[in-house]
Amino acid sequence: MKLANDILSGYGTTVFEVMSRLALEHGSINLGQAFPDEEGPEGIKTALDRATREHSNQYPPMLGIAELRQAVAAHDKRFYGLEVDWQSEVMVSSGATESLAASLLGLIGPGDEAVVFEPLYDSYLPMIQRAGATARLVRLAPPDWALPREELAAAFSDMTKLILLNSPMNPTGKVFNEDELAFIAELVERYDTYAVCDEVYEHLIFDGRRHVPLITQAGMRDRCVRIGSAGKTFSMTGWKVGYATAAPALLSVIAKAHQFLVFTTPPNLQRAVAYGLDHEEAWYTGFAAELEAKRDLFAAGLRRIGFEVLPCDATYFMNADFRPLGFNGSDVEFCRYITVEAGVTAVPAGAFFASTGTEHLVRFAFCKRREVLDEALARLEALFKKRA
Repeated sequence: MKLANDILSGYGTTVFEVMSRLALEHGSINLGQAFPDEEGPEGIKTALDRATREHSNQYPPMLGIAELRQAVAAHDKRFYGLEVDWQSEVMVSSGATESLAASLLGLIGPGDEAVVFEPLYDSYLPMIQRAGATARLVRLAPPDWALPREELAAAFSDMTKLILLNSPMNPTGKVFNEDELAFIAELVERYDTYAVCDEVYEHLIFDGRRHVPLITQAGMRDRCVRIGSAGKTFSMTGWKVGYATAAPALLSVIAKAHQFLVFTTPPNLQRAVAYGLDHEEAWYTGFAAELEAKRDLFAAGLRRIGFEVLPCDATYFMNADFRPLGFNGSDVEFCRYITVEAGVTAVPAGAFFASTGTEHLVRFAFCKRREVLDEALARLEALFKKRA
């Protein structure tokens, strides 16, 4: 038989699925795959029921229903001072990952280069490669994940078509500050490129920090695609509703890719998300404080056990170095070990890097109920006391 697509067929099953299957097999507490175990606000669920019964469930417009596109534009105005024309600058997608795919497939092609930071979300490289472009990787190094300015500048060239920026960043928990954003913006302008900005964790930031979209920086309004996620904002990850904001010239091209991927997104979900953005602001801006408390609880527990815990300023995720525990295997081996022996599952941090050198780190998702986190810590503590 003829070979399948040689790009996508070359990838294995995503590490999240592999570890989740292992967690199920061993009845483990799954702190690997990042989904909260508490649902979002009740009002958004009521809005979903009402939308399903009172409105059409047939195909909505390709770019999304007016109510949600208007709500996204209003949200961007309230939080970031952006003036957005909802009719020509907002598109709804089936999850933020679909907005990312449509942006990459729409904006880059064979012969282009895309600058990408690693560690990175696992869909980035397959989509860049499927578009026919080449990824130029710029590595952020633990423990502080500082922006390597010389390496970033060296990654740009006349071949560069765009930079893919994830802030707040999965899996590091890094929030790019305004000085770093200004440096990135200068490179984007100098090389006449675009920026695709994955900002799905925009409301999950800790310690008084704030998210600054790159699109708000000088000269970036017509060059940036800003991507958000209702799943992350409302802790409804299974709803798969995302949205992209961009200048008309950019969005029109992205929409052409979107129309051949999924075309549209369930209208009842769109209406519920529109309600949430407009009426549940107190919930989604308050959720970060709850997550911050869980971060502190879990980090203190890991340190007590003997892990070295890396900084975490945002997102659901915490990275930890297991070498102080005396485990000499790889990150994959460590994750399998604690799943089987302790009943706690993490994700190997090396899965987020294209290069080597982080095989001593694992990523935990702390977006779980407190009692779940307490039990996970108790299991890990018991295991490593026994090893001592």
